[in-house]
Amino acid sequence: MDWFFYAIALPFSLLFLASAVYALYWASRNGQLKEFEKGSASIFDDEEPVGQPTDFFPGQQPPPPAVERR
Repeated sequence: MDWFFYAIALPFSLLFLASAVYALYWASRNGQLKEFEKGSASIFDDEEPVGQPTDFFPGQQPPPPAVERR
């Protein structure tokens, strides 16, 4: 019965590995691995500057404004 497990697990693990390698290859070819800072800041807008969280759970106090560092 062990051969049945290996006959199923080995092809799926190889398929998963091949998919991961192809995903990294695709990402590098399409420039997804360049400019990490730009990509990480793209989720912020003018109302929520980088480094100043404005989200909070309902019923809780909003976080205090961040102290500006120079």
